[in-house]
Amino acid sequence: MLNIKEIASVTLILFSVIDVVGSLPVIIDIRKKVGRIESEKATLASGLLMVSFLFVGESLLKLFGVDVSSFAVAGAIVIFLIGLEMILGRNIFKEDQQTAGASHIVPIAFPLIAGAGTMTTILSLKAEYATSNILMGILVNLILIYVVLKSSAWIETRLGPGGTNILRKVFGIILLAIAIKLFKNNF
Repeated sequence: MLNIKEIASVTLILFSVIDVVGSLPVIIDIRKKVGRIESEKATLASGLLMVSFLFVGESLLKLFGVDVSSFAVAGAIVIFLIGLEMILGRNIFKEDQQTAGASHIVPIAFPLIAGAGTMTTILSLKAEYATSNILMGILVNLILIYVVLKSSAWIETRLGPGGTNILRKVFGIILLAIAIKLFKNNF
């Protein structure tokens, strides 16, 4: 049964972990590299990953002999490399010509939005909240993600090149810190 209080709690918890607003500089940086971001596909891919992980995440990880901590460390490494790209202004992730249209999935849908932190949080929420309320919390977050992805170009024009560059450097450091925290907590 749907419970508004639980839905609000799940929504806020996921929103803070996903941190799509904080990821805006990364999203802008990726959009500059690939030309545009397909907001609909990125949102849909993120939603499918989160919902799938809600139902089969633990089983899938066990199937491959991977524990949640190892999964979190792997996600932390990818987030760390994205942070380095932002701070140093160097490309670590090269655009593969065969998968150029998949820029909405890697690294936006995974690991930026539906990454290790989000996945482990979903597994944790499962122990505390009803599945229907978690699904509603995911849905609310997907709407917010879509709005941020869709308005990233507009926000970038308001910030200007200097503001975008400053945000990219600051959030690059924040991403490094998040990656180190994930690594430290799960290693």
